[in-house]
Amino acid sequence: MKIENFAYIVETEKSFDEAVVSVLKVVEQKNWTIFQIYDMKERLAAKGFGQKPLKIIEICSGKYANQFLNKNKLISLCMPCKINVLEENGKVKIVGMRPTMISQFFPEVSQEEAEEVEKDIIEIINNAKHTKLN
Repeated sequence: MKIENFAYIVETEKSFDEAVVSVLKVVEQKNWTIFQIYDMKERLAAKGFGQKPLKIIEICSGKYANQFLNKNKLISLCMPCKINVLEENGKVKIVGMRPTMISQFFPEVSQEEAEEVEKDIIEIINNAKHTKLN
């Protein structure tokens, strides 16, 4: 499997912190819910490990979550959606798993339904890449 089939990845000219703030703003503008933000660099540093900046932002759309959970509760293993902001090779990247992967594991979810969610995730990532901060 190619990484492009699993993850949608964009590079941004923003700083790491600006990219995180942009993701948060766009998620809220899209009327999705932010559940949790994990600072992996900070958490691993507490255990004595060095790591480049990486934040995992958990987000959810109640509409899609309800729709998918009504089909199969095990889809919750893929929830909530995550958008990661990370530094790699001196570049800041915004990354999200492609929800169309869900339909490959759970046949109850049609490709079209998964594509609806993926469209939102890609829109959030693309808008976060370009959103101007005040």
